[in-house]
Formats: sequence, structure tokens, C-alpha cells
Amino acid sequence: MTATTYTITYSIDVIEQEARNLVNKGIVGRQQPIYTLCQHIPAREWAFVESELEKHNYLLRDRIGDLMGREDWEND
Repeated sequence: MTATTYTITYSIDVIEQEARNLVNKGIVGRQQPIYTLCQHIPAREWAFVESELEKHNYLLRDRIGDLMGREDWEND
């Protein structure tokens, strides 16, 4: 039997979407630091996330709202 391990590739788009999902669910807040996301991403994958954030000039102390960027709201 061969064990297969899967590694999720965390592009900046995936990280932004994950942050947006967590904020929309009320699990994290827009004003919390980005490093708060490490509680919701498997520890073995956090190094990949951190590397991707660094490539895009984000600091772990930056706010999650900065990572999420501008959001467009439709008027009712």
C-alpha cells in the first residue's frame, strides 16, 4: 500500500479567498493581523502560505482587511 500525500498550492488568490471566507463566516475579523490565519491553515502548509505572502509584500502583522483588498458591494 502506498501512502499518498497532497499538498495544496497556496497562491495569493487562494489565500485572499480563504481570508474572505473566514471573515464572511465571522471566524476572523478584518482588523486582525494576517498571522491569525495560521490557526485555520494546517501547520505543515503554513510555511508555503507565509512564503507566498512575503512574495507579495505582506507582513504577518498586516491586517486581514489589507490582504482581502477592495470589495465591491452591490446596492439593493
